[in-house]
Amino acid sequence: MKKLICCLVLLVSIFSLVGCALNNNQNETLASSDYLRIHIRANSNSMDDQNVKYMVKDKVVEFLTPIIALCKSKEEMQNAVNSNLRNIESVANEVLNGNGFNYTSKAYLNFEYFPTKTYGDTTLEADFYDAIIVELGNADGNNWWCVVYPPLCFLNAEETSTEGFRYKSLIKELIDKFFN
Repeated sequence: MKKLICCLVLLVSIFSLVGCALNNNQNETLASSDYLRIHIRANSNSMDDQNVKYMVKDKVVEFLTPIIALCKSKEEMQNAVNSNLRNIESVANEVLNGNGFNYTSKAYLNFEYFPTKTYGDTTLEADFYDAIIVELGNADGNNWWCVVYPPLCFLNAEETSTEGFRYKSLIKELIDKFFN
């Protein structure tokens, strides 16, 4: 009986290790395929340019929130964003113009490299991601970025919902199968 229990514990340990490896590989695949990020690049690192970058960020997020709320998939969101790129530029340009800046913005979708970033309990590894890029002026300054889909930065922590998203744990599935 003790040998059987030891064998079962050993098997569960092996499955757990294999599950971790598979789960980590699955997360890497998801990084470039299931997320849409946003990247707002300031004109420069001057205090004024950095401050206006955050004002632009607030207005762009405010503009995009009702649009992305209607999207059920990343593809829907990319299509919605793509059809609103000129509107995103207009929102950003209104902020820039209203604050006395003589440069404008450029918005586009691109596939770009992002460093590792943690949003609450979710960590996105350094990788290439689809992203909404908003360049302000020369876009030579420090920037702000976040995740649009799933909406990790567009909701307050209390409002964050994973409804419609299913994160799977291979280890949990194996344990559930083993004990049920």
